[in-house]
Amino acid sequence: MSVSEYRFPVKQTTTNFPTVITLNVGGQIYTTTIATLKKCPESKLANMFNGLPKLRTDADGRYVIDRDGTYFKYVLEYLRSNQIPTQHIQEIYKEAVYYEIEALIKQLEDTPQIFGEQVGRKQFLSRVPNYGENIEVMIRIARAEAVASRTSSVVVCIVKTDEDYIRCSDIINGTDNDKVSVVTFGPWKASPSAPDLLDCIKMDIEAKGYKIAYIPFSTEKGFRFTKTQDFLYKFVFTWW
Repeated sequence: MSVSEYRFPVKQTTTNFPTVITLNVGGQIYTTTIATLKKCPESKLANMFNGLPKLRTDADGRYVIDRDGTYFKYVLEYLRSNQIPTQHIQEIYKEAVYYEIEALIKQLEDTPQIFGEQVGRKQFLSRVPNYGENIEVMIRIARAEAVASRTSSVVVCIVKTDEDYIRCSDIINGTDNDKVSVVTFGPWKASPSAPDLLDCIKMDIEAKGYKIAYIPFSTEKGFRFTKTQDFLYKFVFTWW
């Protein structure tokens, strides 16, 4: 066979999707157009419908996106009409990030809810050394002490300045009880106060599904210093 007679296989690179598409997003059914799904061509969502099929279909031929579909309707509404949602902002923001719809991400970041979280709270927490790691340490300590107990507690030291850190270290080093574990947050250079950080800690632990509260910690047992409420707090985890 000559070279001219040989037929090289043709590699399929595109697929013509139907104009109207039905999606199964985590069990919720949505019907839209291919043009709507590809409105933001650089997005992950648009890429799902570019080229060869990247999604499986269910028994009824609907394209399956294996993700909770509760808030997908708001994403579709934005793609259809550029309408910015006014409710469930945090949840829709997560969907916009997942589907990489940059235009929606930027507009949501201008809303008070996301602006405050991204520009205010998260920027503050980024200046608190080892904040995320300390949250995980607190949870590990609380879980370790939860055996056969309804509650367990973790002592936390909150220090905003270097001077506070030294004073708190003196208090911790003055303990007569080696069994007291103290998780230290700070120091940090930002305007929010110790109560602001305490609220952040509570908020982020609650976001992980734990029931938690905090109170000033002061005891004559275990610490040589009795006035510890300026720095020390007890976070109480309730398990049942």
